[in-house]
Amino acid sequence: MKTIDLVYFDAGGGHRAAAQALQEAAALQQRPWRVRLVNLTRVLDAQSSFRRLTGFEPEDYYNLRLRRGWTLGLAQELKLLQMLIRLGHRPMVRLLRRHWQAAPPDLVVSLVPNFNRALFQGLRAAAPRVPYMTVLTDLADHPPHFWIEPQQAQTFVCGTARAVQQALAAGVPAQRVQATSGMVLRPAFHAPALPAAERARQRQALGLPVESPLGLVMFGGHGSVQMLSIARRLDEVPLLFACGHNVALRQELQALQRSAPHVAVGFTQDIPPLMDLADFFIGKPGPGSLSEAVQRGLPVIALAPTGVMPQERYNVQWIAEHGLGTTVRSVRALGHATQRLLADLPAYQARVAAMGNRAVWEVLELMAQQLQAAGAAAASESLPL
Repeated sequence: MKTIDLVYFDAGGGHRAAAQALQEAAALQQRPWRVRLVNLTRVLDAQSSFRRLTGFEPEDYYNLRLRRGWTLGLAQELKLLQMLIRLGHRPMVRLLRRHWQAAPPDLVVSLVPNFNRALFQGLRAAAPRVPYMTVLTDLADHPPHFWIEPQQAQTFVCGTARAVQQALAAGVPAQRVQATSGMVLRPAFHAPALPAAERARQRQALGLPVESPLGLVMFGGHGSVQMLSIARRLDEVPLLFACGHNVALRQELQALQRSAPHVAVGFTQDIPPLMDLADFFIGKPGPGSLSEAVQRGLPVIALAPTGVMPQERYNVQWIAEHGLGTTVRSVRALGHATQRLLADLPAYQARVAAMGNRAVWEVLELMAQQLQAAGAAAASESLPL
């Protein structure tokens, strides 16, 4: 049985989600693999020294800013982070080498940015023949030294034509650049949609109109105070609010008086059927949430203020390129944007339905090819001269 390491961290939820999606999909296909989820933070700080010193994990401050929408200035902070990573490169390579010497894999798949040079060199020092892949969990790179490092014998898996072009422009050989049809999503997002009768039944049970267009408002697992402003701005539009773990926000939304019906729900892992109840999506321009909404057939309205994270700037362009919805700078512009989208909703839905993302299954096949190629190379080297 082959062993595959999927490397992730918890700075934002997309990296862990992609790793879990690949692990789940491999189990569903009964691949003969042992899939290990490797938390990079735990490898580089096995004794939790940073937490003991500061009282929080390295990712906690970043995640807090995402929840509060404090993204202005992250471009400058990213440069500082990358400088610190360069300064700590050699110690990180040593730690990664020791990790993989103690637990050798047959394939390593990185689902994180910024650390791919250290990950690649640490693996090479421990196991020179083990293949290494980087699967981008963003729609595009933010060069230099973010996702794409033009390292010898490293494969890059890109979910958009833009990312493919960036990899080639960075000097990655064409045979080392693999395109998929989108972002890696959990297998549940590829399941059939709710039948029309069940969809109507559930909307009616929630007190939502069966026929009128319904918007799903979602801002990650902890919601956002912006959802209150959205509820007031779109007073005449039926809305379903997914508040995640934010109990106070849910209660405040539920108590809100609006002209149109609305419902606020708490945390659930069954996001696909929740999306199936809606006709369009309102949220932040994260690659995961946008891709999930589109996969479930929802045109999107992305709230993209001036301080949008640098790696997500292309996401706004991606929406426009494919005609999947629209973006607004602030909640104040949401009313007109929603009217325009609803006026042409069937056309938007048709373009969304044409996207056809199968990335999680495509990446599994690419992983299998990497293992097969590595096995063939090892077999040929073992043949007598």
